[in-house]
Amino acid sequence: MKKFAQIAVTSLLATGLLLAASPSFAQQAPKPEQLIKWRQSAYQVVAWNTGRVKASLDGKFDKDDVVKAANAIDAIANSGLGTLFAAGTDTGSGWHETKVKPELFTDKRVGELAGNFVHEADELVKVAATGDAGAVKQQFGNLTKTCKACHEDYRFKD
Repeated sequence: MKKFAQIAVTSLLATGLLLAASPSFAQQAPKPEQLIKWRQSAYQVVAWNTGRVKASLDGKFDKDDVVKAANAIDAIANSGLGTLFAAGTDTGSGWHETKVKPELFTDKRVGELAGNFVHEADELVKVAATGDAGAVKQQFGNLTKTCKACHEDYRFKD
């Protein structure tokens, strides 16, 4: 089942990348609702993978699973998430109503925070490869602080 889930996620990501790279797709600007769906989906995948790292740190450390999760987080962090925050996506629904505050679209600090997320995700990949659970725990904390920084200022609470 675990192997099936990995194949399914890989297939979905590959399909999305192929669609995004196709000429007909590139000529059509996605609607705000689609951008919100993609954004919500990307962050759900990040959340799932941060959960995998946390579970490994809280239980029996599994280097291979942590490396896979770190690579997935890093790939999404470096995928150009900023394009999913285009004009018109500050309100509306994707899979559900967006929780983004309007300030995210005007505050100049957002770029710095996004850069911090990318940097800490890159570092998590490096640290995970060492297999040092203590170092992973420290770096995982650094990564989740970047998530919290945006959530505190730019996301409506549930």
